[in-house]
Amino acid sequence: MKALIIGAGIGGVSAAVSLKKQGIECEIFEAVKEIKPVGAAISVWSNGVKCMNHLGMGHIMDKLGGPMLNMAYQDGKTAEVLTQFSLAPLIEAVGERPCPVSRADLQSMMIDYWGKEKIQFDKRIERIAQDEKGVSAYFTDGSLAHGDFMIAADGANSVARSFVLGRKVERRYAGYVNWNGLIDTDPSIAPIDQWTTFVGDGKRISLMPISDNRFYFFFDVPLPSGLPQDRSTVTEDLTRYFTDWAEPIQKLIKAIDPSTTNRVEIHDADPFTTYVDRRIALLGDSAHPTTPDIGQGGCSAMEDAVVLGQAFSATKDIHAALSDYESQRNQRAKGLVLKARKRCEVTHGEDMQITQDWYKELKQETGDNIMAGLKETIIGGPLG
Repeated sequence: MKALIIGAGIGGVSAAVSLKKQGIECEIFEAVKEIKPVGAAISVWSNGVKCMNHLGMGHIMDKLGGPMLNMAYQDGKTAEVLTQFSLAPLIEAVGERPCPVSRADLQSMMIDYWGKEKIQFDKRIERIAQDEKGVSAYFTDGSLAHGDFMIAADGANSVARSFVLGRKVERRYAGYVNWNGLIDTDPSIAPIDQWTTFVGDGKRISLMPISDNRFYFFFDVPLPSGLPQDRSTVTEDLTRYFTDWAEPIQKLIKAIDPSTTNRVEIHDADPFTTYVDRRIALLGDSAHPTTPDIGQGGCSAMEDAVVLGQAFSATKDIHAALSDYESQRNQRAKGLVLKARKRCEVTHGEDMQITQDWYKELKQETGDNIMAGLKETIIGGPLG
C-alpha cells in the first residue's frame, strides 16, 4: 500500500511517520524548494509532546523544548503581576510537560528524522484525480504521482481541500496582527523559566523560553487587515503601538532584530466536518485552520497523524480507515478551533468590557482555573 503525502510540514511528516509504522509506503511532496517556517516558534503542549513520543520523535522535543516551568500574566502598562503560578500540578496531572520550540528547528529535525533525501521538493499540486484503483497527483511542473490514497497536509491555503469539499473555504480574518521572533533570554524582561504574558487594551505580548537560552516572543495588536508592512519599520511600529507600556516591553522592542521578525495577519476558517473524499484525506491546517490563541494548531496536526495511524492499525481497508480517521477527528478539531476563536475574542478586545472583566479575573486567579482549562484540552487528545 502506498500513500501520497502532500506537504512536508509538521502534519505531513507526522502522518508519513505514523503510516510507515503500519507498513505503508509513503512519498512526501512539498510545494516549496526549501522549507521556510511561518513563525519563529511553536508551543507544543503536552498532548502534542505525547504524540511525538508515540511517533518515536520524542527525542526531538527533549532537545528543543525550553524550560517552561511557570506561567504568569502581567499588566502591560505597569508590569504588575496579575497572577503567577507553577505548571508542576498540570504536568503531574497530564503526565507530560509542554515544550515551546523553535519552529525551524522542529521542522528541520522532523525532516531529518524522515530523511530529507526522500522528500520531493518544488512539487506544487495542481490537480487530483481518483478512481476505484487509486489516486493521482498532478503537479505544476508537469509531473504526476500515483498512490493508493492521499493525505493532504498542504496547509491553511490548501489546494487539495477544494477537491475534497467540492468548494473553496474562505479564511476569516481574526482581527489582529502578530509579530513574532526570537531573542536571547533576558531575566530583566521576563523570568527565563516562565511563560510570561503582558496584557492591556486588547493587546498581548508573550515570551516563552525555548532551547539554547532563547525567548520566543510575540506581539498581538488588533488592527485592520491589509495594512502595508515593512521590516524596516518594525521597531518604530511596535514602539508606537506600545508607547506607554512598561519598561520590560521597551527593552524587548529594542532587543528584537527586525530582519528576523515575522509579521502575520491571523486567520482561521469556520469549521467543517468533511475531511475525507474516498481516497483523499485532509490533515492539519488543511482540515482545521485555527488561530494560535490556545497553542493547538501544531498539536492538532500531530493528533491527526496519531489517529490516522491507529485507524490503519485496525484495518487495511482504505475507505474504512479514512472514514474512522474522519469520525474520530472532526469533532475534536472543531472544538479546538472554536475554543481558540473564543479565547481570541476575549484576549483581543472584541467586546472590551468582557476583556476588562478578564483582566480583573486574572488578579484573583490562583492558576487552578487556567490549568483546569489546559488540562481539559490536553486530555481530550487521542493519547489522554
